Amino acid sequence: MHSDTFELGIDALRARRTNKWHKFPDDVLPAWVADMDFGVAAPVLEAMHRLVRAQEFGYAARAGVLEAAFVRRMASRFGWQTQAEDAHPVGDLVQASFASVMAFSDPGDGVVLQLPSYPPFQDAINATGRRLLDNHMRDTGTRWQLDLDAYDAAPDPRARVLIFCHPQNPTGRCFTRDELQAVAAFAIRHDLIVVSDEIHADIVYAGGTHIPLASLGPDIAARTITITSATKSFNIPALRCAVLHFGAPALRERFFARLPARLLGAPGVTGVDATVAAWDNGQPWFEEALIRLQANRDWLARTLPQALPGVRMRTPEATYLAWLDCTKLDLPLPAGQFFLDRARVGLNAGEAFGARYSAFTRLNFATTPAILEQVVGRMSDALRHR
Repeated sequence: MHSDTFELGIDALRARRTNKWHKFPDDVLPAWVADMDFGVAAPVLEAMHRLVRAQEFGYAARAGVLEAAFVRRMASRFGWQTQAEDAHPVGDLVQASFASVMAFSDPGDGVVLQLPSYPPFQDAINATGRRLLDNHMRDTGTRWQLDLDAYDAAPDPRARVLIFCHPQNPTGRCFTRDELQAVAAFAIRHDLIVVSDEIHADIVYAGGTHIPLASLGPDIAARTITITSATKSFNIPALRCAVLHFGAPALRERFFARLPARLLGAPGVTGVDATVAAWDNGQPWFEEALIRLQANRDWLARTLPQALPGVRMRTPEATYLAWLDCTKLDLPLPAGQFFLDRARVGLNAGEAFGARYSAFTRLNFATTPAILEQVVGRMSDALRHR
């Protein structure tokens, strides 16, 4: 794969009309929203060129194409055997999480969510009139760990759903089989429907293995909706294409009894064709991307103790997101705001992931080494001169 697919400079990135590079003023280096400062795989580009060459913009004949690609991908990548009829195409995973909460709970019901958490999951609970039952993860000193016992000690009688992010955003955890079996037992014990967001499933580093939650057995599958997409691993979020997978036909029937399929919309032809190309033919590109991401992760782990003394990072096992604990710095502002104001670096505000996390911030390291060095250098200078 040609290195130009990955080595993009700041001028080329600013020329893209993307939210990542245009949310902040031009003197800010962005390292926030979860997309990569890379190009895309050649098979994806060719799929897009083919649509343009053929001017193929009429109503698309793609029935069953994405579902079949999903089945192939889950089998080849994770050894998970699924059926096409249990998969449903959607345009957006956030929409799918909202829909799932609405389908399997009522206003006033509780939804369990591990915090810190991807902010739209909190929105899916709060904006639909459900109650967020926060289940905070624990920093053990080496990694972030689930604390299911904390919920067990005071369960909510109206809890109906568990939103489970796996691999976890923002902590970067890739949960082990034992941890996942504990989650499955937890969901069964409390009679919860699980919305398992596995969008980062591909982005797992050496030593870890992604295990789909629903693959653990029929009991947990029967209560699990898996939501996933090629958008994170293949850098195509604007093409808006994802899959809802129902672990049992009865689950699908319950879902669509509450939510007509038309309300979900459908992915466009660009998203379907790009996703099929990525899943079927893009793996060599992704493997090179993962090598680069792991190199950036390892550089961060080596560099932060000296460059940002007092900032703690538990080395991510998955995702290209680093969850930085700035508590010991005793900053005068929330950490994200401090680094925006003083370093001109755009990170994700920690408090968006849970109210108690204002002293944290999330850094996206899916960029070139040169840009990542500038980001950390600016942050280091800001701490030295505060």
